[in-house]
Amino acid sequence: MRIAATLLFTAHCSLLAAQSQGPQSELRDTVARYSLDRQALSRRFAVDFSPVRRDRLRAYDTEWQTRLGAVAFDRLGVEGRIDWLLLDNTLRRELAQLDLEAQRYRDMSRFVPFAPTIMDLMESRRRMETIAPPTTARTLANLEKVVDSLRRQVEDSARRDTTRANRIIALRSINLVESLRRTLQQWYGFYAGYDPVFTWWNANPFKRSDEALKRYAAAIRLQVLKQKEGEDEPIIGDPIGADAIIKELAFEFIPYGPEELIRIAEREFAWSEAEMKKASRDMGFGDDWKLALEQVKNSYVEPGRQPDLVRDLQREAAEFVESRNLVTVPPLTKEIWRMEMLTPAQQKVSPFFLGGEVMMVSYPTDSMAEDDKMMSLRGNNPHFSRATVHHELIPGHHLTGFMNDRYNAHRNAFDTPFYTEGWALYWEMLLWDQNFPRSPEDRVGMLFWRMHRSARIIFSLRFHLGTMTPQEAVDFLVDRVGHERANATAEVRRSFNGSYPPLYQIAYMIGGLQFRALHHELVDGGRMTDRQFHDAILQGGNLPVELVRARLLGRFLPRAFTTEWRF
Repeated sequence: MRIAATLLFTAHCSLLAAQSQGPQSELRDTVARYSLDRQALSRRFAVDFSPVRRDRLRAYDTEWQTRLGAVAFDRLGVEGRIDWLLLDNTLRRELAQLDLEAQRYRDMSRFVPFAPTIMDLMESRRRMETIAPPTTARTLANLEKVVDSLRRQVEDSARRDTTRANRIIALRSINLVESLRRTLQQWYGFYAGYDPVFTWWNANPFKRSDEALKRYAAAIRLQVLKQKEGEDEPIIGDPIGADAIIKELAFEFIPYGPEELIRIAEREFAWSEAEMKKASRDMGFGDDWKLALEQVKNSYVEPGRQPDLVRDLQREAAEFVESRNLVTVPPLTKEIWRMEMLTPAQQKVSPFFLGGEVMMVSYPTDSMAEDDKMMSLRGNNPHFSRATVHHELIPGHHLTGFMNDRYNAHRNAFDTPFYTEGWALYWEMLLWDQNFPRSPEDRVGMLFWRMHRSARIIFSLRFHLGTMTPQEAVDFLVDRVGHERANATAEVRRSFNGSYPPLYQIAYMIGGLQFRALHHELVDGGRMTDRQFHDAILQGGNLPVELVRARLLGRFLPRAFTTEWRF
């Protein structure tokens, strides 16, 4: 029986390794249709927070729940069942997000009671209705009065409550006002100049209402957020609370609670710190690893030479994984990747590299202040970069994106950072085990990032649980990980400014640990080679890692499946 099971599993692995772009799932086209049609609706109904948009998407997702429920689940194979479960999960998650959006829109109503006026103008245009220019001119004139009245209320309210909750709502409201201003500009630009009667009536009212919106956003920013012109936006953040974290973890197929994940992160942090001390002793600094870290930071290359460093590090990483037969690297991936430089403004949010097919390199420019220059130089030194370049390019994000676009591309609709970021972080772990760091300095550089990923879990979850402030998160990165303060501030701003979902920062380490546990189960267990394992993952598409595991094991998941894999 055991021999037969082993032969069956081996045959299943061979099938996975031999996959092509051909359809593997009975629901491949179904998922693609859902995703493409929803994207089309999102382009048509594009006004942020519009009730019309929300109602249309809710109707669409509800209709798809009915259609998916009619699928004969028991007749589906391994791949089809995975797609069914993921589409069901996506529909429930999208509907929950629409409910959350509706609640946030209600919360902002006192700041943006005029929002329906602008939304209705754009919706009328989208419906291609014939307009009456005198009527729209009166609408714009009234809009100016309402917005200016609200601005005066904000400016006159010296005793306005500035508790964190109100600041959060104010920040969301500023973003919505600025979005509505762009919407109004798009609406006006469609008619202005093309319809001379419209322009005659509306040019001046539009200009005045546009300026009123600009003044109003600035007033909220100054009076409520206390942000003066020219200052960086304060890190306010938007904690979601324990219940929302648990729901999001379930959507991501993570069967752990937030406190358990913090304990895992603290365990990983302790391992990294112990290894840091070993590397520090090898460098002659004893257990004072922060002195070793200082020496590593000061090894930066001179301005202008960072692109050369990135180029050489990527060539080395690609050669390393290929020479050890760890993963298939299509020649085209090495040919098409390219570099761009991050601007000083972009480095305020992304002080380190960003990657994919285009490597965005962070390094100081001549226009930056001296302190900012030094922080960028030190934070992107060669030993730090040795871990980040392959994370962003090959075998990390660039290779992942390349393969996901070519194999089971319909699963990009289920995009999850626990796969995308987890895969890139997993390679940092695997290359450490493969002796990729050549020197104690390299080990310090790679360990710095391992500590950083653990710290991200700790500070982001504690923030969302309400037990750590953004400033405490910055201090934590500086004091415990050894970040430059400006870089730590940028990292926390990036985590909490709304650009990333609440669980994004925990996805690196947790996803990496999931892939590592799966590698131990299948490769260390002798059931697949490294190359078979990695190629099969890349050819399966973007999936929560628990479903990657189900796919590699050939499991026929039940319709009522919920997350259960404790890795």
